Amino acid sequence: MSHLMPPRVPRSVELPPRRAQHAGSTQVLVVGGGPAGIGAALGAANAGAEVILVERYGFLGGNATAALVMPLMSFHNEVKQAVTGDSARLLPPDHGEGEPVVGGVLWVLMEQLVRAGAAIRPSLETGYTVPFDPELFKLVAYDLLETHEVRTLLHAFASGVITLPDKVRGVFETKSGPLVIDADVIVDCTGDGDIAAAAGAPYEIGRPEDGWTQPMTLMFRMARFDHDAFTAYARAHPDQWKGVHGLWDLVRAATDAGELDLPREDILFFATPNAGEVAVNSTRVTEVLGTSVWDLTRAEFTAHRQMAQIARFLRDRVPGFADSYVVQSGVQVGVRETRRILGAYQLTGDDVLTARKFGDAIARGAYPVDIHNPSGRGTVLRRVPRGEAYDIPLRCLFPRDVDRVLVAGRCISGDHVAHSSYRVMPISMATGQAAGVCAALAARQGGRPRDVPVSAVRQELRHQGASLA
Repeated sequence: MSHLMPPRVPRSVELPPRRAQHAGSTQVLVVGGGPAGIGAALGAANAGAEVILVERYGFLGGNATAALVMPLMSFHNEVKQAVTGDSARLLPPDHGEGEPVVGGVLWVLMEQLVRAGAAIRPSLETGYTVPFDPELFKLVAYDLLETHEVRTLLHAFASGVITLPDKVRGVFETKSGPLVIDADVIVDCTGDGDIAAAAGAPYEIGRPEDGWTQPMTLMFRMARFDHDAFTAYARAHPDQWKGVHGLWDLVRAATDAGELDLPREDILFFATPNAGEVAVNSTRVTEVLGTSVWDLTRAEFTAHRQMAQIARFLRDRVPGFADSYVVQSGVQVGVRETRRILGAYQLTGDDVLTARKFGDAIARGAYPVDIHNPSGRGTVLRRVPRGEAYDIPLRCLFPRDVDRVLVAGRCISGDHVAHSSYRVMPISMATGQAAGVCAALAARQGGRPRDVPVSAVRQELRHQGASLA
């Protein structure tokens, strides 16, 4: 191995005390500038709060831009099976006509993306996904935050939190040295629940039987893709292409020939707004943990080598890719699952699959249970009842044993099965918006988020256009 391995006998050393620069104060501090963080910042600002958003990268968008997780997956429930549709259009399988179950800031973002020529509006033809351009996504996110007067700090990695009598203090590592920012409430949108865990909130990781999380994937974009040639192949081989995935026989042949060595059995493509381009979601790194720097390092090596294999396979064996090449890969490998912060309520897989409703609902979802095998090949896909959606209660955003910190995005309180549905970006934006609204109302009242009346949160969310049944 050419990467650094963890020490066989871990040991700790004492670090000298240090001082940090006080970088400012705010009512709501949002940590993480991905979809959940954008949702939280806009939700809090629209509710009248002063907001600072801190992001570790030099751009916004989180997994949408850093990991190239594209498109925005469907946020619609399927109310009627589609009677039209071409299986070669790179659409999700078994797609039908649907109605949106997520509203609010997601639509604000989406409409601005569409106006900027950066996205395609969801429709039956797109399978109700939203293909977008990741570079233009960054610009649109900047514009949205500036329009809503959200102060933003980039290149700052959250390393800790300090609880004070009437506020919380976020600690960040930067090229300017350590910084601290004080806030009435922090909204943890790190994806990994870094702030809540550092504050002492309990959490779970992985599936209950062995603790393994869903695998990591390095997504990448390929240019000079001949859509017409690939469409002709898919039409001529309907058994080999279903919706957005397939090529089983070609993958098997390449595997037998030693050209592919992947812990998955097919290839998964997504369309983008750009002609001659396709996004590839086919690398898979199993039995790695996204909160381990050692595992992340190993995953990067493994995923990039898999990407090279896949690119060669596509050029050599798949019609439409003869002249293609990898034009961009994610800044980092995409992480599906790490900590799930334990909250006042833990959403379950049964809640999702029975479309359960809650009196304190602050967001809804209809995306399927979608579990990529944590230890090998295969994916479990189980759908929410047609025409239905499940609720996410406000209590899932309140970490146990911690005040003045809310969680949003994929680290909210839920089990391994429920997480596989609510982890997608549109739902993350919805829980982010709700957390931002609750944080703003708590700051206005000078109290704890859990003391804000649910009715007040829901009223403000409705005022901001959120979808609440």
